[in-house]
Amino acid sequence: MDNQIFESNQQTGKFSLSDFYARIYALVGMGVAVSAVVAFLTLSLFAENIATILTTSSWVLFVLWIIEMVLVIAVTPMAIKNSPMALPAFIAFSALNGFTLTFTLAYFNLSSIAIAFAITAGMFFALSIFGRTTKRDLTGMGKAMFAGLIGIIIASVVNIFVRSSGMDFMISILLVIVFSGLIAWDNQKIEKLYHQANGNVTDGWAVSMALSLYLDFINLFIAILRIFGVAGGSKD
Repeated sequence: MDNQIFESNQQTGKFSLSDFYARIYALVGMGVAVSAVVAFLTLSLFAENIATILTTSSWVLFVLWIIEMVLVIAVTPMAIKNSPMALPAFIAFSALNGFTLTFTLAYFNLSSIAIAFAITAGMFFALSIFGRTTKRDLTGMGKAMFAGLIGIIIASVVNIFVRSSGMDFMISILLVIVFSGLIAWDNQKIEKLYHQANGNVTDGWAVSMALSLYLDFINLFIAILRIFGVAGGSKD
C-alpha cells in the first residue's frame, strides 16, 4: 500500500470517487507544471537555439512529434496494466511536451501567453465542473467531438501546404470547441469508469485519465494562443 499514489479506504479497500477525481486533477496539475517549467527554462536559456531550429532545422519538430506520439501510445497500455512505469512515463511525456511547446510559445509575447493560459485554466475548471455535475449523457457529444478532431487534423495537414491564415483561424476556433467538449466528456467518463469498476480503480487508471485531461488542457491552450496570434498577440 505504501507504493500507491493515493490511499484507499482502510475498511473497504476502495478509493472514494472524490479521491479518484482529486488524484487525477493532481496529476494533471503536475503534468502542466512540469511542461510549464521546462518551457520557461528552455525559452530563457536556449532562445537562440530555438530560433535557429525554427529557421534552419524544422525537421526537428517532426521528430519530436513522432516521439510524443510514441510516448502517448506507450503510456496508455502501461497505465491500464497498472505498471509502475506509467507515472514516470507520464512525467517524461509532460517534460518533452513542454520542450516541444517552446517552438510555439516562441512566436508569442509573454502577456498573450499569460492571458491565454488564464483563459484556458478558467475554461478547464468550468467545463470539468459541468462534466462532473451534468445529468445528461455526454457520450454522443464526446464521440462527435473526437470525429471532429480527426477532420480538423486532416484540415490542418492540408493547410500546411495551403498556408491560409483564414483557414488557420477557423481551425483554431473549431479546436476550442472540440477540446471544450472533450474536457466535459472526459470528466464524465471518470465517474462512469469508477462505477463500472465498482470503486476498484487503480493508480494506473488515474494516470490514464490524467493523460487524457492533460492533452485536452494543452491543446485547448494552444488553440486559444493561436487565436491570440491572429488577433495580434504574436511577436513582431
